[in-house]
Amino acid sequence: MGVTSSMAAKFAFFPPNPPSYKVVTDELTGLLILTPFPHRENVEVLKLPTRRGTEIVAIYIRHPMATSTLLYSHGNAADLGQMYELFIQLNIHLRVNLMGYDYSGYGQSSGKPSEQNTYADIEAAYKCLEESYGTKQEVIILYCQSVGSGPTLDLVVRQPRLRAVVLHSPILSGLRVMYPVKCTYWFDIYMIIDKIPLVNCPVLIIHGTSDEVVDCSTESNCGSYAKRSMNHYGLKEGTTVIWSSTPSISDISRS
Repeated sequence: MGVTSSMAAKFAFFPPNPPSYKVVTDELTGLLILTPFPHRENVEVLKLPTRRGTEIVAIYIRHPMATSTLLYSHGNAADLGQMYELFIQLNIHLRVNLMGYDYSGYGQSSGKPSEQNTYADIEAAYKCLEESYGTKQEVIILYCQSVGSGPTLDLVVRQPRLRAVVLHSPILSGLRVMYPVKCTYWFDIYMIIDKIPLVNCPVLIIHGTSDEVVDCSTESNCGSYAKRSMNHYGLKEGTTVIWSSTPSISDISRS
């Protein structure tokens, strides 16, 4: 199992090399700073220990009018430096607090990327929100992109009172990204298709207009999108699925 997981990790994870940022300590304040980005009063840079012995880098961005907090799990081949400006814009325009983090082995986080490590990584970020910032589960929205849907779905099925989850180009499983298999194998990673029926909170699924599985190219197709999403992703009956021709989480974050 360990050998299989290691082989899968080599094909599944592509951390930017070299990392797009560095973490330095400000000599005057002792605070951590993400370089080369200018210091912002509402941005905190953190180093969080995980239960698997790694230390991940995370950033927490405050908004004075926030009623929700976004926990963002980025996609493959990206790190916090590449996501930084997007995080700032989401914070400003959606008026949410936002925590983004790098997986083990990404950016300046220690360790190596693996399926199990990413589960521990998102747990560390979630724990920090609860314990350091007093964030309640009911106001947290999980946002994931691509491979980030793996740790996100693993967390969401264990936290029943989350406000919502946003799946941006999610995967069904690691193997299903490469091959059109119809069943789950023991050596597969990120078996999201088996976990998503357990999701109880509202779900927003975002795909591009060139998606080959679900045709989102015309407004006339929008009406049945939620039904097809449930069939394709295995969502259980009664799950709230939201689709927008201009993908946005503003309705969820401000509702």
